[in-house]
Amino acid sequence: MSRFRKDLQTTSTRTEVDAFLKQVAAAPKRAPEGLRGRLIFAMDATASREPTWDQAASLQAAMFQETRDLGGLDVQLVHYRGFQELHASPWCSSADQLLPRMTAVRCAAGITQIGRVLSHAIAESKRKRVNALVFVGDCVEEPLDGLAELAGKLGLLGVPVFVFQEGRDPTAEPALKEVARLSGGAWCPFDASSPRTLKDLLSAVAVYAAGGRKALADFGRQRGGAVLRLTQQVGATD
Repeated sequence: MSRFRKDLQTTSTRTEVDAFLKQVAAAPKRAPEGLRGRLIFAMDATASREPTWDQAASLQAAMFQETRDLGGLDVQLVHYRGFQELHASPWCSSADQLLPRMTAVRCAAGITQIGRVLSHAIAESKRKRVNALVFVGDCVEEPLDGLAELAGKLGLLGVPVFVFQEGRDPTAEPALKEVARLSGGAWCPFDASSPRTLKDLLSAVAVYAAGGRKALADFGRQRGGAVLRLTQQVGATD
């Protein structure tokens, strides 16, 4: 990670967190009652992400824990690294299934492959309903036009992209915001100094995917903080 990029890493402001959570609540409705939520968890595993990869691996386990009482959540891990490497795990119904796959990944130098991630999500959603795509990354090295087209297709399919940007790379930020906007999702920055914030935001997305707006409102009352501020702004009915 360059010194320039590291200098840009600042903790998410309250305004940014509030805006993100409000957009979560406004995203397309989940699958019909009785069906497990399905969420694609996609990560940039290029070399610049190595310092925070293990932290992200532990945080994503919270997504399963927060959705157990809602009927559960199926998660597919997708990551890219190196030269044209894109890997997608089987759909996993528990952290015990997913964590070993995630911790086995080693970051490798390469350019971003966000377009391939979005294309994969489109293909998966056509096979079976996908409630949301979470993407965690720090840079964008692809033309925006292609990403925008794919994000728009996901929006039409009802698959919002929730983007967590590590650091504040000035080139990546507008592109990632546009991906989130066109898909009907949301964008929020984070850094290594704010793991609790990221954990709460990931959990909020997972709870929404598994249980809809009412579940998100209940989660906010239990968790407080940034998530509670969301539920004070939006309705609790799905």
